[in-house]
Amino acid sequence: MDFRALLMGLAFAFMWSSAFTSARMIVVDAPPLFSLSARFLLSGLIGIAIARALGQSWKLTPAQWRATLIFGVCQNGIYLGLNFVAMQWIEASVAAIIASTLPLIVALAGFAFLGDRLKPLAVAGLVAGFGGVILIMGARLSGGLDPLGVFLCVIAAIALAVATLSLRGASSGGNVMMVVGLQMLVGAVVLIFPSLALEEITVTWTPRLILAFLYTTLVPGLAATWVWFLLVQRIGAVRGATFHFLNPFFGVAVAAALLGEGLGPVDILGVVIIMAGILAVQLSKTPAVTPARR
Repeated sequence: MDFRALLMGLAFAFMWSSAFTSARMIVVDAPPLFSLSARFLLSGLIGIAIARALGQSWKLTPAQWRATLIFGVCQNGIYLGLNFVAMQWIEASVAAIIASTLPLIVALAGFAFLGDRLKPLAVAGLVAGFGGVILIMGARLSGGLDPLGVFLCVIAAIALAVATLSLRGASSGGNVMMVVGLQMLVGAVVLIFPSLALEEITVTWTPRLILAFLYTTLVPGLAATWVWFLLVQRIGAVRGATFHFLNPFFGVAVAAALLGEGLGPVDILGVVIIMAGILAVQLSKTPAVTPARR
């Protein structure tokens, strides 16, 4: 892995993890589902405009259309929708920690449903990773953490794992940015209906809301996705996914810095254990021979 790939991986992990803090800022001043639907509408239109400027086509392969719909519903509609709702009651760091278990859930689901084999290192990583989450959540729940918010985040993480597994083969056929833009529009459509049915559309316009909305739209929404695909093209999906082990650290660090969320000794220990577990799972998938860089 070269220095440029290292910088790209660090940038992706930071941008992805920072989304929880900006989301927490948004839901203070705006309905969660409505604001998220608006974000996806804007991100989707920008993404499609970029795709057209790059000469990409609307003509996707059947696998890409299937992945676009599943990813749009599962990640944008269910995963982010539930996380935005949950963060009305729980801290951004909690949501980030639960979401960071994505590589663990994907590995477990691949073993249980897709016939993937787990090496001993991966098994140890799964045990450590989920053990770290249980350690943190147990301490937080005894301290008054809202169980409904935690439950919604767990369901959201499972939905994200389904979305991730659906992307196998979706990057073939080109038109990657078009796929990104279209799946965001799917999320906008999926979320607007429950928003209109369940939410009172009242927005308190503050500088914090505007900045957080723009940041969430442009940085975690578009930039992180773009960097991710560039990273995968450079070093491959398996090695690129290794950077997910940094998400628990970046997630709680950004929340502590910008929102003042406290971190206790148990939280720090749990984050370290989760990071080690995720890293172990990802390293167990890494091939022994380094593939040629494209």
